[in-house]
Amino acid sequence: MHTNSKSDSYAAAGVDITAGYKAVELMKTHIARTLSGGALSDIGGFGGLFELDMTGITKPVLVSGTDGVGTKLKLAFLMDKHDTVGIDCVAMCVNDIICCGAKPLFFLDYIACGKNYPEKIAQIVAGVAEGCVQSGCSLIGGETAEMPGFYPVDEYDLAGFSVGVVDKSKVLDNSKIKEGDAVIALPSSGVHSNGFSLVRKVFDVENSDIKSPVAELGGKSIGETLLTPTKIYVKPILALIEEVTVKAVSHITGGGFYENIPRSIPDGFGAKIKKSDIRILPIFDLIAKTGNIDERDMFNTFNMGVGMSVVVNAEDADKAVEVLQANGIDAYVMGEIIKSDEKVIIE
Repeated sequence: MHTNSKSDSYAAAGVDITAGYKAVELMKTHIARTLSGGALSDIGGFGGLFELDMTGITKPVLVSGTDGVGTKLKLAFLMDKHDTVGIDCVAMCVNDIICCGAKPLFFLDYIACGKNYPEKIAQIVAGVAEGCVQSGCSLIGGETAEMPGFYPVDEYDLAGFSVGVVDKSKVLDNSKIKEGDAVIALPSSGVHSNGFSLVRKVFDVENSDIKSPVAELGGKSIGETLLTPTKIYVKPILALIEEVTVKAVSHITGGGFYENIPRSIPDGFGAKIKKSDIRILPIFDLIAKTGNIDERDMFNTFNMGVGMSVVVNAEDADKAVEVLQANGIDAYVMGEIIKSDEKVIIE
C-alpha cells in the first residue's frame, strides 16, 4: 500500500488515488487464481511480464484479440451486479483468438470509471479473473482510470486484450474446406455480449421491470437472463483440435450468423444451415416477439443460441461432437458446407 501517496488537490478534483491503491489490494487475491508459470511480474508495475514456453512449438505465431463488453454494462448498472461482466470481457477476446487455433497466454484489462469504488472495482476484476481461469490464461496487468466529469459516478467502461500463441504449422486453415463438410454448433449461454443496443430498446430496460420472474425464461428475470456471462470455448476447442482435423472456427458475435460464419469459409462455398436443428434459446424468442423483429434480422444480429461454429470432415462429425460433449459443450451438427456464392443459407 502506498501510504505516503495522497493528494488533497487531486481528491478535490474528484480523483482519489488512495482508492486506486485499495482496489489493487482487494483484487490481488482474484488475480492470484489466474497466474501460470509464465507470469513473471507482480501487479502494480509498469508492464506485465510473461515468459513464453516454447515447448513443442517450432515457429511461434502470436495472435492477439481486443474487445469490450459494450452496452451490456448498462444491465450491470441497473441490476447492480458487477462480478460477471469481466467474464464477458475475457470471452470476447479469447474466443476470437481460439478461432485461429491459438492458446491464450495472458490478459490485461482496462476499467474507466466516474468514481473509483474499490469494492466495485474488485468485483469487476473478480469476473475478469474467472474468465482467465476458464480460458487458462494469466491476468498479468491492467489499468483503472478514475475520470470524473467524463463518466457518471456510478458507471464504468470495461475493455481488455489477450495474446495467444500457436505453431505456424497449426494455424487453422480453411483452404481445406470442401463440399459435404459438417458444420457443428456449440451452444451459447444466452445473448453473450452483442446486440445489446437493440435488446435494451426492445425491453426498454431503463424504464421497465427487468427484475421480476418471467415464465418464458423459466422463472428467471429479463435482467438476470441478459446478464448471463458469455460462454468461453477455449479449452473445449483446444481439446477438439487434438482429436480431429478442425478446418474452421467462427465466433458468432455481433452480426450473427450472416456476418461471422462467412469469415471462416473460403470463396465458392457456403454453410447450409438447417433452421429446425438450431436450438434457439427462449430469450431470443422473447426478443423477437417483444420487438417484432423478423427472423432474418434476428439471425443477422444475435447468436440465436449458437456461440461458435466449427467445420470438420463429415466423417469426423460424430467424433467432434463426442469430444466437445466430453468437455462440457452440448454440441450438435447444424448444417453442411455446399458449393455456393451465398455464404450462409438458413432454411
